[in-house]
Amino acid sequence: MEPENITSTSIFILLGLSEENDVQPLLFGLFLFIYLVCIIGNLLIILIISSDAHLKTPMYFFLSNLSFTDIGFISTIVPKMLVNILTQNKSITYEGCLAQMYFFMIFSGLDSLLLTVMAYDRFVAICHPLHYMIIMNPHFCSSLLLLSWLICLAYSLLQTLMFLRVSFCKKTEIPHYFCELAQILKLACSDTCANNVLLYCVTGLLGIIPLSGILFSYSKIISTIVGISSARGKYKAFSTCGSHLSVVSLFYGTGLGVYLTSQTPYKSREGSITSVMYTVVAPMLNPFIYSLRNKDLNQALRRIFHSIGDKFH
Repeated sequence: MEPENITSTSIFILLGLSEENDVQPLLFGLFLFIYLVCIIGNLLIILIISSDAHLKTPMYFFLSNLSFTDIGFISTIVPKMLVNILTQNKSITYEGCLAQMYFFMIFSGLDSLLLTVMAYDRFVAICHPLHYMIIMNPHFCSSLLLLSWLICLAYSLLQTLMFLRVSFCKKTEIPHYFCELAQILKLACSDTCANNVLLYCVTGLLGIIPLSGILFSYSKIISTIVGISSARGKYKAFSTCGSHLSVVSLFYGTGLGVYLTSQTPYKSREGSITSVMYTVVAPMLNPFIYSLRNKDLNQALRRIFHSIGDKFH
């Protein structure tokens, strides 16, 4: 088939998780529920942190930004998926697909970098507690956040500009529920060697370097905790890292699963099903992981409910 620039056809077809009509209402209800829980949970964490003076610390500053990132992450994918299921129209325009890829790369990269920054924050808090407020000052925290945004924006823009040179054949069907760059490049009719090299190099750097930073931070944290004499002190030090470790395990564990399944033949839907854990379930679970294991957040939430109750009495 002769390659034809997709801008002349202007349409991709997202086949989704299943083509069976009987399953569509179940998928719609399930993903709508997950989306609403994710949005409400993460907005609640942002509200609690922004309204409680006791939570004006670097750790909660980064946590509120992680919640914002998770909202953007899931909102890039699920609303379009719900519309496609509801209307039974699986098409997405070239421009829509391009925008979805662009924002997906931004928010997935931000997730990785913010988890790394939060690991560094815990490292300073546990290994250098006397210098914590000096090192993790507001200016330094804002600079780390700004640097993370700049890296992700630059990387996503570069990948998007490189994608514009790729052409596709007519009737491009994607056995997936969103436009993922690595999988769409497999459907191209033109040469994508440069795109793949850039994709795997930068994705590797944004995956390996942050993960290495997290592992290094926790190796220092563990060695410091081991040196604490009292069991109570050890538990208190490690409890501040428990939620972060759980989120890191969920994010990188599901991300690794997506990478491994992406190496299988694309016509199977294993990759798209595994991606659900990475793109939809993980952002939904993060608020629960942090709220259930965090006394400060629970106490702040109770204070908010008490203040609301007092206003009604």
